Amino acid sequence: MQALAHAAAPVPVQVNLEALTWTEVRDRVSAGATTILIPIGGTEQNGPYMVLGKHNVRVHLLAEEIAQRLGNALVAPVVTYVPEGAIHPPVAHMRFAGTISIPEPAFEALLEGAARSFKQHGFRDVVFLGDHGDYQKSLARVAARLNREWAHDPSCRVHALNAYYRASQDAFAAALKRRGYSEAEIGTHAGLADTALALALDKSLVRTEALAHAAKPGPTDGVHGDPRAATAELGEVGVAQIVDASVAAIKSVTHAPR
Repeated sequence: MQALAHAAAPVPVQVNLEALTWTEVRDRVSAGATTILIPIGGTEQNGPYMVLGKHNVRVHLLAEEIAQRLGNALVAPVVTYVPEGAIHPPVAHMRFAGTISIPEPAFEALLEGAARSFKQHGFRDVVFLGDHGDYQKSLARVAARLNREWAHDPSCRVHALNAYYRASQDAFAAALKRRGYSEAEIGTHAGLADTALALALDKSLVRTEALAHAAKPGPTDGVHGDPRAATAELGEVGVAQIVDASVAAIKSVTHAPR
């Protein structure tokens, strides 16, 4: 019976743009998949126990789940190069080996070019999903700039989905506080919340054995918070909040039938 049930489980629809041919994309758009999600991560230090590509893996997996739930969306390749602060002299995350930073104008030009490309191909809604806090204003600026330009052209709109980021921060932090965790543990970067989300989505992002035997890391390690109590089970709470909030927000602002 278990084997039959497993065999009968529905196969998820492929939602990753780069895994489709151009004719498959054309046909999916013609059939109503007119929302494109642009996941935006970043390559930065995440403390001694979490990999540099945390944001990239996280936003890709969450974007896939959001697209599956929407049913009318595809997922663009992840934007992995983002502004991370001055390079010389280095500030913020650039003080730690491996972080990559690009100028803000280059980042915004990349997003604008991607949005224009998708408009050309018939997508009606371009949605920026930003997994990192520092560039949220850039996402909003690009969206506003393009929407002003296209004000008299109803065929496409750009959305900087603040609900995605806010769910990963405020809503998840509130849920953890209700479970008895302090702000000092939850943290703002590479702490309990960040690490729990990573564990829930892909355990290989976290050096769990080293973390289990670690003393409390701090700012000199690139950590703001305490990741030692993080579990996948806690992270799943945040994953559900992010997906639910994002799906609801996208449905409220896009051309999708509701």
